[in-house]
Amino acid sequence: ILYGLNEDPVNIAVDKIFIQKELNAGGFLTKIFSLNIDGKKNLAIPRDIQFHPLSDQPIHVDFLRLSEDSKVTLDIPTKFINEEASPGLKRGGVLNVNRRTVQLNCPANNIPEELVFDLTGLEIGDTIRISMVNLDEGVIPTITDRDFTVASVAAPTVVKEPEIQAEGTEGDEAAATE
Repeated sequence: ILYGLNEDPVNIAVDKIFIQKELNAGGFLTKIFSLNIDGKKNLAIPRDIQFHPLSDQPIHVDFLRLSEDSKVTLDIPTKFINEEASPGLKRGGVLNVNRRTVQLNCPANNIPEELVFDLTGLEIGDTIRISMVNLDEGVIPTITDRDFTVASVAAPTVVKEPEIQAEGTEGDEAAATE
């Protein structure tokens, strides 16, 4: 289905193999497609996809029509680079990811594939915030009232096994003193 821009919805057929390749490539729901319908070029972005319950093959895709100046709200995946350049991670710290995706308002012609955060120089206790990534012009997070946390470098957690006392040692000592 192709819908949006105050036009009537249109049923379309898209090659299943093409859709499967695009799904396998990743970022399907953040890509703009140019659909040629009856000789008219339509810019569209996938908004929903349904899969067959047994075969897990795509069976239905909803596309939203876009104009050149459209703005869309999308969940963009986060990516973290240069883990080896983080002293905190080298010393056993753990990257604690709070947001695997960040919701952004983007112009249709400027949708980022992913948000890349550089971990170089981060120590244990450091926080990675949305302000640490360079967003293109017109791309803004939907959360605008604060510089929210995307991830942090946490101290390693050590699980201490409880000490097990040998059986009967307390009872034997009490009996020996009587």
